[in-house]
Amino acid sequence: MRAMRLHELGQPMTLDEVALPEPAKGEVRVRVHTCGINFGDTLIVQGKYQEKFELPFTPGMEICASVDALGAGVSGIEVGQRIASYSGVGGLAEYNCVPAASCVPVPADMSDSDAAAFLVAYGTSHVALDYKAGLKAGETLLVLGASGGIGLTAVELGKLMGAKVIAVARGAEKLAVAKQAGADHLIDSSSEDIREVVKSLGGADVVYDPVGGDQFKAALRACNPEARIIPLGFASGEVPQIPANILLVKNLTVVGFYWGGYTKFKPAVLTDSFRQLFTWYSEGRLKPHVSHILPLDQSNEAMQLLVDRKATGKVVVQISG
Repeated sequence: MRAMRLHELGQPMTLDEVALPEPAKGEVRVRVHTCGINFGDTLIVQGKYQEKFELPFTPGMEICASVDALGAGVSGIEVGQRIASYSGVGGLAEYNCVPAASCVPVPADMSDSDAAAFLVAYGTSHVALDYKAGLKAGETLLVLGASGGIGLTAVELGKLMGAKVIAVARGAEKLAVAKQAGADHLIDSSSEDIREVVKSLGGADVVYDPVGGDQFKAALRACNPEARIIPLGFASGEVPQIPANILLVKNLTVVGFYWGGYTKFKPAVLTDSFRQLFTWYSEGRLKPHVSHILPLDQSNEAMQLLVDRKATGKVVVQISG
């Protein structure tokens, strides 16, 4: 089979011919249709992600696929069934073996590209806003990086959950995408003062931050008393240091959150979230935004779109029909 593999951290992946994998106990082998590219993938290939993988390996943490073979002890899944899976790595290949427990049935009305763009982005935002931050209808949600893969879903879900949504992105084109997803107010981070604009709009009750750096500092100072701040990543390259005196004076809560960690210590949080998200999708209340679909041999280019911030929403690699 063909697989994109990384042989050296920080270098481009190569398209290799490798042996077809065999599923271990508790695993299924799947024929991969599509692989969603996430910002975490760009960190993994640089060795900057919180999890490390032995070289050479195939990146790609999020897939839509059809079950091809069952490992020992697997039940409740059938060969030929279409599933989505979050498995960390292995998605940029024609076949992959994933834990059966990580497989989620894909609704019949969901396309392969939507399925590959769904689990990580919507799952991250829903668990962050609902389970971790307890976002309530009528509260104000500030979304940084609002045109990106997870930021855009936070805008969409925040609006669906009844919040007033303030979206921050760079440039009119990206802000237009956030507006289409339901944002009530827009802030251009390239030309406007985030702190001042948010305060003029009444302050933030929940801050969703995949950016870090100066934007985190501005958002922190625009929070209302008892606001909750969720750091999800540091696309700016700067991990913010949090002044405890501001937390004290405003009674703020900074909520640590790593979505992938729940696969190991509390998977029911994710399965409950997926159940709700797929229901909303089937009701037509959620629609993934995919800005680019590229073939397998252009996987390096797919990741570069995220690094260069040229994508809005998700980038998907098409592997098989």
